[in-house]
Amino acid sequence: MTQPPIPPAFILVRPQMGENIGAAARAMLNFGLDRMRIVDPRDGWPNPKANAMASGAGRVLDAAGIFPDVPRAVADCDYVFATTARPRELVKPVVTPERALQMTREMGAAGKRVGILFGPERAGLENDDVALANAIITVPVNPDFPSLNLGQCALLVAYEWGRQQSDVAPEVMALARTDFASREEVEKLGDHFEERLEAAGFFFPPTKAAGMRLNLRNMWARLNLTRAEVQTFHGMLRQIAYKLRQGGE
Repeated sequence: MTQPPIPPAFILVRPQMGENIGAAARAMLNFGLDRMRIVDPRDGWPNPKANAMASGAGRVLDAAGIFPDVPRAVADCDYVFATTARPRELVKPVVTPERALQMTREMGAAGKRVGILFGPERAGLENDDVALANAIITVPVNPDFPSLNLGQCALLVAYEWGRQQSDVAPEVMALARTDFASREEVEKLGDHFEERLEAAGFFFPPTKAAGMRLNLRNMWARLNLTRAEVQTFHGMLRQIAYKLRQGGE
């Protein structure tokens, strides 16, 4: 039986605000991650503000490892990513979050441990921190405003982890207690519309009537109508016809 990949450790380097640590924990748990490491937090540890912000993700903080420096925080990692938006004078592969988490999953499946470094809020990771990483994760943000909040950055990376292991379709139609209409039901609706339009003299001139009918049929097929919507259209047409017979407008 195939073992699930080892999830990455999110390593918060010298975080300054407890609220941001809590936000990162919340983002992690949203997508099934719970391995947090904290390096030299400015306001010490534990931090009541972090717990308040984490809300239901407090268990991530409870299990977090506290380290005095980055080398010790990454000591057991086989591969390390550093998140940064700033160009660095260091020779490193630069990857998107999507590619980074794909690599993380592949390495995790092989039993390798991956760490992801997130820098402090004020200026991000220092070059000495980035030098310890194997590769850099950069998000394609606005170059005129590239700064991401710590919690936002953690959310982007955690989302990629969750997205890549999910079987959720990229698009679904939420059907509120109804079903899509069958082709026959749509055809009957088309017949009803054409009947009313014919009576109103819509198909004019006669030489264009066939093309007009074809366009209408194509439109109905393209709309993906539900049964409830088809019945609504039938009701509308019946009410309009009734009012016209009664001399209404």
